[in-house]
This record gives sequence, C-alpha cells and structure tokens, in this order.
Amino acid sequence: MSDTDNGESPGRSWLDRVADLFSAGPTSRADLSEMLRAASERGIIDGDALNIIFGALSVTELKARDIMVPRNQLVSVRVDAGPDEFLPIIIDSKHSRFPVVGEELDDVKGILHAKDVLPMLIERNWRDFDIKDCMRPATLIPESKRVNVLLKEFRATRNHMAVVIDEYGHVCGVVTIEDVLEQIVGEIEDEYDVDEESNIKEIEPGVWTVKAGAAIDDFNEVLGTQFPAEEFDTIGGFVLKQFGRLPLRGETLELGGLELRVLHADSRRIRLLHVTRLRNRDGAGD
Repeated sequence: MSDTDNGESPGRSWLDRVADLFSAGPTSRADLSEMLRAASERGIIDGDALNIIFGALSVTELKARDIMVPRNQLVSVRVDAGPDEFLPIIIDSKHSRFPVVGEELDDVKGILHAKDVLPMLIERNWRDFDIKDCMRPATLIPESKRVNVLLKEFRATRNHMAVVIDEYGHVCGVVTIEDVLEQIVGEIEDEYDVDEESNIKEIEPGVWTVKAGAAIDDFNEVLGTQFPAEEFDTIGGFVLKQFGRLPLRGETLELGGLELRVLHADSRRIRLLHVTRLRNRDGAGD
C-alpha cells in the first residue's frame, strides 16, 4: 500500500509523521511514553531509536548517587606516591583516570590521567617527578546533582570525571561521562565494568543501585534475600514478573523487606533499580 493509499503525502519524512502522532499533545510523561511506543509499533521510529529516546528522558530523573561508582570500588593514588607505587596501580586496574588523594580518600587533591604519565614512561625521567605536576583539577559535585545537568557540564568543560560528595564533604564515589551515556544508549564496556560485582553497588548502608541484569543468586547473596531463581535468571526478569507489566520509571515495589524502585526502563525491559532496605517502626531492618 502506498503513502497515498494511507492518506499520507508522498515524500513526507519520519519527523513529519512523528509530528502528526503528537498533534493531540501528551499531557503527562505516561502519555508521552505511550505515544512513543505507538510510533515504534507503527514503524515510524525503530526500536533502537525508541530506547535512546527513553534513555534520554530517564536522565532527567536520575541523580549522581544513582549511577556513580561507589566509594568502596574506587581506585585512587596518593599525592605523595612515587612512580614505583602508582604505576602498578595504573597497570593493574586498567583505568584511565584516578582520584589523587592525600592522607585519606576524602582529601581529594586532583585527577590523574594515565595518558599524562605515558611521556614520562618513555623518557624514564623520574628524578624530579612530582605527581602534582601532571594531575588535573578535580570536579566535586553533590550526590543529589541531576544527571542531565551533569552531562551538560561534562560537555561544556570537556571533563570526563566528577567526584561525588555527600552533605558532609565525604567522598561517596565518582561519575564518569561513560556512566551517564550508558543511561541513554545502554551498556558501554568501560573501565569500571570489569566484573559482575559491579552489577550491585552499595551507595550507603542499606541502599543499592542494581543493574537489572544482575543474577538473582548474586542479588540474594549480597542483600540476604531468598528470591526464587527457578523461573528467571536475572533480578530484572523477576521484578518484571512481580509488576505483571513493564513498569514506568519511578514505580516501586516492596518485596522481601526491600523497596525496589525502577530508575531506568526502556520500551522492552527494566534496566536499573534503586533498592532500599525497609525499616520497621523501631528503626531496625525487617
């Protein structure tokens, strides 16, 4: 059937057709999501484009604490470290950027880029080496900073890492531009995705961010739950079954003494969860 048979003028772009779809105007985020799904089902936009749109929308709802590499997984170098101390750290970790700290992790001095050390490796001129001569200024952000604002700042400053701090000035973790882009385009194989343990990140005692692809067995082991693993391999599949439908971002579910909130979901699956251990009236865990 031709475009003319469908009542559409030949030569109309997909942008024109999307504009037609939204002519009535969505009145809520839920309406917008439904319209986008309808556009995908009608072939106006493909599945990959739809997922990227949903990902772009989701970053406005996320905060730095939701996607950061947590404190207990950070690899840092001491500001007074010599080459014989920090080079093995750089080589073994395979990271590209490192917080430079003083006596403790909360005393952030700057950021060391591995590539800035390479010329010295070639020259082997370490006699007068001082790590402060090649480290870059550190960007400190509050854990409540919205991810979409952070992305704008990354682009404006061409900086690719920010150190996340809490209200008391303690380091909570770091966020890289790759962490932000993952929320838009999906998983990116980057320096911090080196093992399955990164699927479950403890932000603070009793609070985790969990990738939906985390194995249920791993989830049970870390959080002390007993969710069944017979029907589903991943926590995302299990949570999806409990909802009985694809949940919207921000929707919550209480299971096994935990509150599971959907941080990120696209048109086909749940991608990221925020998990909080519930407390009873006495303040103890369930």
